[in-house]
Amino acid sequence: MSWALGVLPVILLLAGFPIFLVLLTSVTVALVFLMNVPLAALHQNLFGSINAFALLAVPFFIYAGELMGRGSVAQRLVDFVQAGVGSVRGSLGVTTVGTAAIFGAISGVSAATVATVGKVMYPAMRKAGYPETFSAGLITAVGAIDIIIPPSIPMIVYGAAAEESVPRLYAAGIIPGLMIAGMLAGYVVWRAHRDGFGPGEAFSGRRFMTATGRGLWALGAPFIILGGIYGGVFSPTEAAAVACVYAALVTRFVFRELSWRDIMDASAATVFFTAQILIVVACAGVFSWLLTVNQVPATLVAWLKGADIAQWQFLLAVNVLFLAVGCFLDPLSAILLLTPLLVPVVKALGIDTVHFGIIITVNLAIGLFHPPFGINIFVAQSVLGIDVNKIYRGILPFIVIYLIALVIITYVPAVSLFGVKLLMGV
Repeated sequence: MSWALGVLPVILLLAGFPIFLVLLTSVTVALVFLMNVPLAALHQNLFGSINAFALLAVPFFIYAGELMGRGSVAQRLVDFVQAGVGSVRGSLGVTTVGTAAIFGAISGVSAATVATVGKVMYPAMRKAGYPETFSAGLITAVGAIDIIIPPSIPMIVYGAAAEESVPRLYAAGIIPGLMIAGMLAGYVVWRAHRDGFGPGEAFSGRRFMTATGRGLWALGAPFIILGGIYGGVFSPTEAAAVACVYAALVTRFVFRELSWRDIMDASAATVFFTAQILIVVACAGVFSWLLTVNQVPATLVAWLKGADIAQWQFLLAVNVLFLAVGCFLDPLSAILLLTPLLVPVVKALGIDTVHFGIIITVNLAIGLFHPPFGINIFVAQSVLGIDVNKIYRGILPFIVIYLIALVIITYVPAVSLFGVKLLMGV
């Protein structure tokens, strides 16, 4: 059985098979040749894995992000943040960080933020004299904030896999996400002062009020989503549905930028992306079931108890594991593969599963722009039209910043759990 659960998936992955086929093939081989279980169990678990109310939020948030990303929302957010930043040296870089954080509070899809914000900010930074590698590295890295700041699709999937509350995860992600954004902005300002680029513009109250008026409708989306959830008005799934309606009304009737055809095109793109996500969720759910019935998580827990491993040692090992896995797998696949295996260990060691979820999310956020296969790297290369080697050089300091933040988040649980206590009182 061990070769079907461990060796075969690695061989198929190295051979270049899609992750859902890797998982499905491994489970099928185990059921047909190694277990006396009816094959109907495969179908039942495939459909059972996606029969979760929380997963309904995934297509809704994707659709809201698609709608808001097709018009001038990014430019309106850029104008708003830039008007507020004012005369700070490196203001365009700080604006890039702020815009990415706000856009992430609308869509929760990292690659979409890299593409949308990159189209607006990269030409502006280059025109203002920002170094090419620095500009490309910043745009590639800031998109990773989007899966940490709610609404985050990986957090929804982790919540379903770990049977944890999505609102609690969202509350826990706010402070770590803002902390990373602040660290990135601080580095941008320091680098701009050191290298003498990116002079700011004098703050103008009139300009700020005008930009606020233009960006007010775009800023309404995150307030509706998070305010509705923590105000007790609706659940995360209902908030996602409301965000879709809001995005459609704003882009069609307020901004008047999308036609009905554009809205239908956004729907089609959402269906395609959602199908890609849910087929992985379904196959990973079956693989997790196979691990459970073969008592792999229980065996791992017993081994760790016997080895007397401390919390900090386990968390260090988890960080190394997820940083390595994140370089090759997308966040959802990594979460679905490893969460069912690790959560029993986490509970046995007395680690809060919400805190653990944030640790996993930050690790996988780094994987989104970590060489050699971070998806944000290739999105940035396509959108910005520059050599990938320049992007690799540009992202190195930002990887260091994220790693410093990861250490703080890992070993200071209050960074994550304070938001939960503040917003949910528990």
